[in-house]
Amino acid sequence: MVPPKLRLVTRDGIEDDLAGDEPEAQEAIELARALSEADAVEAGRAPRAEDRLADLRIVEALLFASSTPLDEEWLAKHLRHGSDIGALLSDIKALYAPRGVNLVRVAGKWVFRTAEDLGYLLERETVEERRLSRAALETLAIIAYHQPVTRAEIEEIRGVTTSAGTLDILMEAGWIRPRGRRRAPGKPLTYGTTDSFLAHFGLDSVKDLPGLADLKAQGLLDGHLPPGFTVPDPSMVASLMPDELPLEEPAEEEQSPEEDEGEEAGADQETGGEDDEAGAPSASADGPPEPQD
Repeated sequence: MVPPKLRLVTRDGIEDDLAGDEPEAQEAIELARALSEADAVEAGRAPRAEDRLADLRIVEALLFASSTPLDEEWLAKHLRHGSDIGALLSDIKALYAPRGVNLVRVAGKWVFRTAEDLGYLLERETVEERRLSRAALETLAIIAYHQPVTRAEIEEIRGVTTSAGTLDILMEAGWIRPRGRRRAPGKPLTYGTTDSFLAHFGLDSVKDLPGLADLKAQGLLDGHLPPGFTVPDPSMVASLMPDELPLEEPAEEEQSPEEDEGEEAGADQETGGEDDEAGAPSASADGPPEPQD
């Protein structure tokens, strides 16, 4: 829509036509608006300045107290002096534009939001809790009670195959760790619990894990247990057990060049001695060996 032209009369009586986009036209428009508002206040059609300020404060307070966006119709119902809700929202938006919070329109409603350039100050990192699967809980319990234990021994106790991902989840949580290698064919890894496991479950040591009587009292065991069923006495030994090897075996020491030369020289001397004992002819310093009869 093209703004209408305004006809201004100067003190000299010269008329001039101004377009609405010129600075003089804008000043004239604002002056005309102010005069019309003053006339409206005097005629009782618009609230006074102090009444409009009171409505402005009401809208500001409602927006601050609300955690959800508010629509203009709901805000207008709370005004006491019938101010124009659209004009009030425009004033509040302009007032808070350079501040840390801004008034923004979201889905046709109004709400205060943190200024976009300051959003990083309110970022918060939270720890997402993940529930362990049944397989992970069973594997963790077996390691806690039977440590040090290999993956094959875990599968034998559970009766099912244990995926590598289950062990990876427990190690990522920091509750189990590789201890060493079993003195067996293939040298499989042995696993045990960590101090983080004790701290997470509020245990002083693995010996504080519930025993058979405790598990029965808590209803965690079936009443019809097989004869001879027992719960192992858990123990967490920092040092390796006699049937465990270190994770990294020390590499064999390489021999130095001097030692290699010494061994070769010794081998040559032994070879020469054996030849002499066998009666092989040997060269002398005076000349070739004499023929034998």
